[in-house]
Amino acid sequence: MTHTIPDVNTVALAVTDGMLHFELSLAYEVFGFAPAGVAGPWYDVSVCGPGAVRAGRFGLEPDHGLDRLPRADTVIVPGWADVDEDPPADLVDAVRAAHEAGARVASLCTGAFVLAAAGLLDGRRATTHWAHTRDLAARYPKVQVDPDVLYVDNGSVLTSAGKAAAMDLCLHLVRLDHGSSITNAVARRLVVPPHRDGGQAQFITTPVPAPDKHPLAELFPWVIERLDQPLTVEDLARQARMSSRNLGRHFRLVTGTTPLQWVLTQRIRHAQELLETTDNSVDTIAAATGMGTATTLRRHFNRTVGVPPDRYRRTFRERTRPGPATLEPASPPVPRP
Repeated sequence: MTHTIPDVNTVALAVTDGMLHFELSLAYEVFGFAPAGVAGPWYDVSVCGPGAVRAGRFGLEPDHGLDRLPRADTVIVPGWADVDEDPPADLVDAVRAAHEAGARVASLCTGAFVLAAAGLLDGRRATTHWAHTRDLAARYPKVQVDPDVLYVDNGSVLTSAGKAAAMDLCLHLVRLDHGSSITNAVARRLVVPPHRDGGQAQFITTPVPAPDKHPLAELFPWVIERLDQPLTVEDLARQARMSSRNLGRHFRLVTGTTPLQWVLTQRIRHAQELLETTDNSVDTIAAATGMGTATTLRRHFNRTVGVPPDRYRRTFRERTRPGPATLEPASPPVPRP
């Protein structure tokens, strides 16, 4: 079923005893508060549960019962603490009913076990925390479990990996509803990267340096300011004052990808913002993003995003009409790695 974004997207956080408080609070932070400078409708968020519940050390008083889930546009199911136990039948039934009513249903971390119990993942690709992917596959053999990704988007059903990957999926939902500029504003408020692709590996075995305290911290904004220019590995290495080999090693450590792939991702993200916020032609956007020609932009954009630039612009504007959230004039957002 195609999910249509209304003027105000109602988001229901489904809770019950045994939920993980980290994913729950994370989702509430993303959807519960509009970032400064955003005009227009934001999300209407409610917490829905069978009554007073415990999430770790915290007690919660839900706004509504689980019977409210089918009335929501988006249902978020946070992580489920004890994956060895079957999730409560009333929660499973309510999540299933919400999906049947047309809601977009997303699980965070081990919330995928709830979606699987409801049958929403049968025949679909899905993920969960890497430590529990084997359990999910064993208990629900109809689910195509992918242990190596941050999140999976099946349209009306979405699943994320564990912990920080839940943030990636929540920001992905905001991006679908409101576009890249708004998502960047949300990410800036939360001091997190605005975009990590869902297909990125769940974890990197080498420790990641603290933000802005790694050898590439000064290089990233330098690149962002020059996306309209041709940039080679040698250019980046020269600016970073290191060899090309060391540059590649640091990029793998900090971003999980190669220098040129990271630059290409920034060009595509910038192209998305220009398609969303301007009426510039594809040729003009190709020049502004360093793609050179419209043909090159279309090839890379289609390969990365899944649709051509023109269709992306048309679909985005149809989705956000009427009355989407918009950013008040401000300095342009700077994508972070």
